[in-house]
This record gives sequence, structure tokens and C-alpha cells, in this order.
Amino acid sequence: MKTAEETIDHIKTRVIGIDIRLERTTYGIVDIRGEIVAQDHFDTSEYPDVNDYVTVLSNRLFTLMEENGGQETIRSIGISAPSASSTTGCIEHAANLPWKGVIPLAAMLRDRVGLAVALANDAHITAIGEKAYGSAHGMKDFVVVSMSHGGLGSCFYSNGMPHLGAQGFAGEVGHTCVEINGRLCGCGNKGCLETYCTDRGLMTTIRQLLKETDLPTALSGQDELDIATIVRCCDKGDQLAIEALRLTGEILGLGLANYASILNPEAIILTGDLTQAGKWLLKPMRKSFEEHVFPNIKHTTRILVSILKEGERDVLGASASAWDVKEYSLFK
Repeated sequence: MKTAEETIDHIKTRVIGIDIRLERTTYGIVDIRGEIVAQDHFDTSEYPDVNDYVTVLSNRLFTLMEENGGQETIRSIGISAPSASSTTGCIEHAANLPWKGVIPLAAMLRDRVGLAVALANDAHITAIGEKAYGSAHGMKDFVVVSMSHGGLGSCFYSNGMPHLGAQGFAGEVGHTCVEINGRLCGCGNKGCLETYCTDRGLMTTIRQLLKETDLPTALSGQDELDIATIVRCCDKGDQLAIEALRLTGEILGLGLANYASILNPEAIILTGDLTQAGKWLLKPMRKSFEEHVFPNIKHTTRILVSILKEGERDVLGASASAWDVKEYSLFK
């Protein structure tokens, strides 16, 4: 005969959040209070075959669960990935991942792990994280723009709800054109904002300036550059580095002004690697934004830099999406 305790349904208080990027996949167990209980990562790029990738991811999730209370304590899984659709549960034609075509990742992982899986676009997940835990907390109408790993994604909230669009791809401001017949984008179009206003776009701008100008610089001849190195050069008065970030900020300001003129948000929150450029990017960006935005909303839109850590925001956002998916488990 069952005891009284055995007849009571217990609510599972943990989920798994997964953040998939080109270089790294980060995954963690998150409790109901938003605390990351355990976290780990591996290199995404080592698995160009998506079946191999899902096998490795599944095995690592099993290990993490076994080491932290067991599979039966986990309610569901949330995944953040580029070009993902929450409507279909698929990654669709991702320009910045090794797997091409339509990848039914949510179904693949559910079949391997035996738990409910929610999949969403990385920009939407970033916005969920900012709304729940970051700079957008308490806001109803805001935009989150993420500039990381060669991609520029975005999501916007209207009246407290995310606008996802008919197929789940709303907010692709990175693939709006800022220069006719401009740089070729991974999406196949030319002149996309993403090709200018990401770390990868910044490096392209620097290479062009090195070829086309005689600006003094310490950046020439360096095989590998990162944003921290470029900023250090700016701080020392390096004219080419300063000009590269000025041009990047100018184009970014134009793209954000177009976005704000359509949406009239109370704030635009910037996340990602490019924000490390600080004033060298943000000052020309703000100037360009105010020059191009609709006059009636000039000086009213706040432009903020995220306060959340890059390694935690999207794991937390993905975990938040996991709570919304209908529970399913082979371990009941």
C-alpha cells in the first residue's frame, strides 16, 4: 500500500539550458530560482555531422544529470541556436553553423534523451534572458541586439510579449540591407548589417583600411586580431583602429535607427563580443543613431549594454524557455 507521500505529485524544480554557437556549446542545469547548479561546454565545430553532435551532446547531458541528482529531477530542456524556429523545432539553413539545410534538432534530442525539448532562435533566447534576469527586467517594449561570433541577431518585445512572426524568424535586423551590392553575407544576400557590425565584419573593415589607406597603425602584420587588441590600440591613439570602429559604429547606428523608427522601443539592449569595444564603438554609433532616427523619437530611446555575463545569459534564457514546453519524460 502506498504511503501518503507516494500519492503526492512532486513538481520538478530543474531544467537544462543549452546555448549552441559556432565555436562552443554550453549547457547547464538550472533550478527554479534561476541558479545555475552545474555547467559545462564542448567545441561545436569538432562535430560537422549533426548526428555525431547530438550523440555527444546527449551523452554529456546524461553525465551532467547523473552527477547532479539524476535524470528524474529534470523537467525539460531548452535550446538556443542560430536560425532556429520555435514553431518547427528546427534549425533552418543556419549561415553560421556547420550543419546545412533543415535540422530537426528538438526532435532529435528528445528521442535521444527522453525529455521534452524547446528550441528557439538565439536572439529570442537572449531577449528572454534579458527580460527575466537582465537589463530589460520590468520593460514591455524593448529590443535586444546580439553581436557575437560573426552573427547579428535580434528580438523585440511589444507590450510585454516577444514578437516571433509567422515562422519564428521575426527580428532578423542583421539581414537587413545597409549597403546596396555590399559585402556578401552567409545568408546569400549582399550588404547585410551583419557583414559590417560583428567581430568578423570589423576584421574585414580593418583589412580594407589596411589596403586602401595610409593611416598609421600597429595592426598591420598581425595574423590574429581580437577586439581587446583593437581597443588597446585605440587607447594608444592608433588612427586606423579608431577609424575602423568609427565606421562600424556609424553603420550600426544607422541600422538601429531604422529599427527604432519602426518599433519605437523604450530601449535597445546590446549584447555580444562587439560591445567590448566600448566608447570607440558606442560614441559614433549613438551619434549616427540620433542623426538617422525618426525625429519624433530622437533622444527618447535608451541604448544599453547588457549587464549579464556572456557565458550565462543564453543558458539562463534557454532554461526559461524550457519551463514553457509541455512536460514529457521517459523517466516518470
